[in-house]
Formats: sequence, C-alpha cells, structure tokens
Amino acid sequence: MEKVFSKQDLKKLIMPLIVEQVLLVAVGMADTIMISSVGEAAVSGVSLVDTVNVLLINIFTALATGGAVVAGHCLGEGSKERASEAAEQLFLFTAAASVFIMVLVLAGHQWILTRVFGRIEVEVMANARIYLLITAFSIPFIAVYNAGAAVFRAMSDSKTSMKVSLVMNGVNIAGNAILIYGLGRGVEGAAIPTLVSRMLAAVIVAVLLRKEELEIHLRRRMDFHFRRRIIRKICYIGIPNGLENSVFQLGKIMVLSLVTSFGTTAITANAVANNIGLFQIIPGMAIGYAIVTVASQCIGAQKYEEAKYYTSLLLKYMYAGMWLVNIVVIFVCPFIVRAYHLSQETGELTTQILIYHAVCCMLIWSLAFGLPHTLRAAGDVKVTLVISMLSMWIFRVGFSFFLGKTLQWGVFGIWVAMTIDWLFRAILFSLRYRSGKWQEIHF
Repeated sequence: MEKVFSKQDLKKLIMPLIVEQVLLVAVGMADTIMISSVGEAAVSGVSLVDTVNVLLINIFTALATGGAVVAGHCLGEGSKERASEAAEQLFLFTAAASVFIMVLVLAGHQWILTRVFGRIEVEVMANARIYLLITAFSIPFIAVYNAGAAVFRAMSDSKTSMKVSLVMNGVNIAGNAILIYGLGRGVEGAAIPTLVSRMLAAVIVAVLLRKEELEIHLRRRMDFHFRRRIIRKICYIGIPNGLENSVFQLGKIMVLSLVTSFGTTAITANAVANNIGLFQIIPGMAIGYAIVTVASQCIGAQKYEEAKYYTSLLLKYMYAGMWLVNIVVIFVCPFIVRAYHLSQETGELTTQILIYHAVCCMLIWSLAFGLPHTLRAAGDVKVTLVISMLSMWIFRVGFSFFLGKTLQWGVFGIWVAMTIDWLFRAILFSLRYRSGKWQEIHF
C-alpha cells in the first residue's frame, strides 16, 4: 500500500524546518553577542525578559499547533473547505487573544519586573524594563506569524514559512547591527528591530494565505465570526499544550529568581547557555514540527499504523540530528563562548553547562520532547499535560532549589535538575505511546 508521505516528501518538509530553526536561533545568538558589547548587565536584562517573551510565544505556538492538528485532520479526511475554515478561526482567535495579553503585559510590566524576577541589580532592571516595554508591542504580530506558519506546515509546505522567517530574521539582524553598532544604542537597539521584523512577518504570512489555490487558505469572504465548534477543537489541543508549554516556561521563570540570587556571573552564564542551548536542540525542534504535520494527517485518515511508522522513522532522524549538532558544539564550545566577551569565570561556567547539556540532548531529549508530538496529534493532550505538570514541579522546580541552593551546586545544579525532568518525561511518554491508548481518543 502506498504511504501518505514518501521519504522525499519528508525531506522537503524537514529541511526548510531546520533552516527556519537555525535562522531563529542564529538571530537570538547574534542578538546576545551584539548586546554583550553593551555590557553583561544588558545581556542579563534581555535574558530575563526573554523568558517572559518565550512564555507568551509558547502559548500562541500551542494554539497554532492546535489549529494545525485540526486542519491536518481535515486534510486527512479529504475536506479542504473545513481545513480553510479551521485556519480562519485560528487567525481570529489568536489575534484577539494576543492583543488582550499584550495589554496585560504593558499594564503589569512593573509587577513582572519586581515580583517575577525578584531582587536584581539596578542596571539590569533598567535594561529589562526598556526591552520588555518595546517587545510587548510585538506580541500580536508574532502570534499571527506563528498561526500562519503552522497553517503552511499543516499543508506540508514548510518552505514558505522558512522564506518568511528568512525575511523576518534578516530585517531583525540588520536592524540590530545598525542600531547597536552604527548608532550606539543599547537594549532598545535589539528591541526595536524585533518589533519591526515581527510586524512585517505577520503581514507577509497573512497576505500569502489569501491565495485561493492553496489547499488551506484565508478565503476572500473571510468569516469574522467565532465558530465555537472549531475553536473548541483548536482549544482541545491548544489549551492543554499551551498550559504544558506555559508551565514549562513558568518553571524556568521561577527558577530564575534562584539564578539571580547567585549573582551576575550566574545570570550571564545561564543566559548564554540558554542561547546556545537552543542551537543544540534545533534538529529536535524542526523534526518535532514535522511529526505534528505527518501524524495529524495520518490520524485524520485513520491510518494509525502509518502514524507509528512515521513517528519511529522521524525519531531516528531526530536522534541522528541531535548527535551530529551536539558533538560539533562540544568541540567548538570554547570558540563560541569566546565570542560573547565573557569574563574567565563566566566563560568556564558556561562551558561546563553547555557540555553537560549536549550529552543529555543526545541521550534523552528526543524521547522527552519528540515522542509527545504524536500523542498530541492524536488528541491525547490530557495525559501529556499531567505528565509534564508533575515532572516540572517535582523535578525541574523542586530539584533546582535542592541541588542549586541546598547542595550549593549553584546554577549548574539547576541545569542538572532540568535534565532529570527530561528523563522522567521520556520514561512516561514512552510507556504511554507503547500502550496504544492514544489511538482510541476522539475529539
């Protein structure tokens, strides 16, 4: 029997996703490197705010994933009209929710800075405030872009979202260079290009999805009324996934209050390690998006054996990619760290964290974060949420304080706690997948 996706189809889907993730991480690394020329207080301030920004982006990425799964199921069932209707509802709901959250962030920025981050140095606080206020205005635009990118991926078209990402990140990096190096601006030199580039990306992706020849598109006479039936399906996947991602990021933010108590050296080492750490999981992130696309269409067509076949195949690709990238990182780590202009103490701590992180990425990450994509594509979102919540609070948060503070391992102990969290997830998600119960879920 002919399979839904050939290996050539998978290659066409995965390669642009990898390029897109590389662009995203490379710009983040370039941002930090450029900001490091302003000083470690600027790096620390931006890194603190970025944890909040990532939390918000994860919420809308989860909603976008919900929309992609629903649209993918519709395509698998052979209904392009319902897939387009799902895309429209995803855009409407995402736009409304993102504007509401933007207003909340702007109104509560002082509370975020003082209550969430705790007691930080005055200079770090000043930089964090500027960066937060400017980037908050970009929330609706990055949310709309994520929704559009998810719709293109649902059509197995990752090349278009890659091209839009190339434009967005190109504008961002060029703007950073001009404002930071050319005009001598500080953190606002990184924040303003972020806002402008996200605005541009949102407009481009919305315009591209108006093309009626696409399998999924925003119709000329777009329905601007909320359809509860469709939004309920999107939220059935998106809200638990969003809660899962949000709790994960919230745990990181809570742990940041512990990191800040270790001083600027720990904050900076943690910030740089987080930045480079994103590069270390690029293959996993990219192939994870591919798993959602492939599994949702197979499940929509009721082809569960094919869903399992592709999950196994894509996990093998994921492991291969993670090993390749992280072996390279281990060897070039000293050169990467040197590019951030860190002090000797900060550089040594960062190197220690990155090498440990690389080993754990090669061994654990794929099962912990790749396998659940198939479960979510099948609608098995409640179990993944419960596992993630338990793992986060017990291991990520609880062990961070135990290892970092009680045993005095410092910021390195926090990274060890994070990987214990990964191990717990990997074991339980593997057991759930092997049980086959995810094939019995209907929504």
